[in-house]
Order: sequence, then C-alpha cells, then structure tokens
Amino acid sequence: MALPTVRQLEYFVTAARVGTLSAAAAEHHIAQPSLSEQIAVLERTLRVPLFTRTSRRLLLTDAGKQLLPLAERALQDTREIALWSRRIHDVEHGTVSFGTFSSAHLYLLPHLVRDFRAAHPGVRIQVAGLNSAEVAEAVRTGRLEAGLVQLPVDDRELAVTPPVFTDQAVYAARDPERTREPVDIRTLAARPLVLSEARWEYTDPLRATLLERAQRAGVALEPVVEVEFQAHAFELAAQGVADCLVSYHVGRSQFTARGMSWAPLDPPLYEHYAFITRKDGAISPATKAFMDLAHRLLSELARAPASAHQPG
Repeated sequence: MALPTVRQLEYFVTAARVGTLSAAAAEHHIAQPSLSEQIAVLERTLRVPLFTRTSRRLLLTDAGKQLLPLAERALQDTREIALWSRRIHDVEHGTVSFGTFSSAHLYLLPHLVRDFRAAHPGVRIQVAGLNSAEVAEAVRTGRLEAGLVQLPVDDRELAVTPPVFTDQAVYAARDPERTREPVDIRTLAARPLVLSEARWEYTDPLRATLLERAQRAGVALEPVVEVEFQAHAFELAAQGVADCLVSYHVGRSQFTARGMSWAPLDPPLYEHYAFITRKDGAISPATKAFMDLAHRLLSELARAPASAHQPG
C-alpha cells in the first residue's frame, strides 16, 4: 500500500485550517490545481474522501476529522526530526568527544574548556585525559571522536594530522649544579630518577626513546621511582625525592615557584603532538570546533617566551 507523503499531509492540514483550496494554495505559494491534485492523490491513497466541497467552503468528512489530528502529529514529528538534524549539524548543540594525554590539564585544558564553554554554552563537553596510546585506541574503536596525541602513535585506522605543537622533554632537579649543562643518557643513568608513564613503559614515546638511547650507549636506565603522571613525578622531584624528566610546558609555570631548575637533554628530545580522528569517519561540528580552538591555543602557547629559570 502506498503511503501519504509529508507534502500531501501539509496540504491537507492547511486546507482543513483555512477552509478553501485557493487559500491553502496561496499559503504554500503553489497553483491551486497542483494542491488540489495532491489532495486527490492523498484521498486515492487512503481510499476515503477527506473533504465535502461546497460552493463556499471545504468541510471535513468523518474520515477527514479522524485523519486531521494524526496528520498534525505526523507533521510535528517531522519538524522535530528536522530540528534534530539541524542540531546534529550545528556547533551550538551536541557533545564534544575528545581525548588527550593526561598532562594537558596542566597547561591546555583549563583554558580550552573555559573558552569553548564561553563561546558555545549549549554544548556538552566530554574530555578523556589518557596516555596517547590509550587515546589512539579509543578513537580507533569509536569511543572518542578525536584526540590530541604525542607522536609516534599506532595509526592503524586513524587519520593523523601534521604536528600541531612541539614540546621538549627536560631534566629537572632541585640542585642547580645538576642542570648547568645539557644532560646526556650516561649522566641520566647515573642519577636517581623518578619517571612517569609507568603503565606504558614500552609504548610511551619518551620512555621508548630513553630506552633506545640507553641501549645504544650500553647503560641501564633504572628509575628509583615510577609513577603514572608527569605532575606526580615533578612533585616528587620538587620534594627532593629524585630528579625527573618532564615536558617543558608541564613544568614551565612551576620551576621557579618550586625552587626547581632544568636543563635540556643531550641530544635534545623533542615531543611532537598531532590531532587524530578515525580514518574515513565523520566528527561532529562541536568536536571540530573544539579541535580548532585547541589548535589556536597551542599556537599561542608555542609563541610564549621560554622560562628563564635555567642556570647557565
């Protein structure tokens, strides 16, 4: 059995409301014969007459009276579907679904979330702060729409942008004598260290690079303490437990305040960050706007002057 179309129901409801075919046609900006034909098709489809036509006005038949509330409800449902579709494609609604490395909350996420909420108060924000490897897996499986990760990353089924931000791993210590010169892998191996990313010892880019350098130099890099997050490693180093390695932008606001000094590694160890999405997958306008704002804030952060608290 053929089904009524939305347009036919619209014409029927309008004709029932205004009482004449000519007025209904004028409201829809079409010729009267076209509207009359569509209503006639609707009557043939439903196999019942809907109007009694008099010389002055259309009158609903009993079948027409029963159909009218059903047609009005169907049109309201159709309008709600259209509104839902607009919201899905509108940055002012929906949900941001985004993942990033855990230390981003120290220098990126507070400003990012604050500024995004101010610009888009109707959007719900879901940000998962994880290790980059875990973010990649969450995006790959669809649990998150997008993420900001440290490279390299397992890019199976992922689209990876060119690097959008570069940081540097630095050596931090309470004793300024330890940071007067760049620190090589042999020096690191001889000093007490607290290292982060304990759960991702072999997949974290920093840990993997340090392990490779140690193997090439023929030394063993054995931290005296291992923790999960860089913020915890930095706090232990600030309390004099051991020295630490930390991303420069994680420590930059705290070096002076906590009486810490820092030195680059020798050779320098740069950390490159990029956005990831699922390959051939679509992301919502809200998540795309969140990524655009994150990119702008990272660009501003990269232009900020470096901390001067590095003994020469």
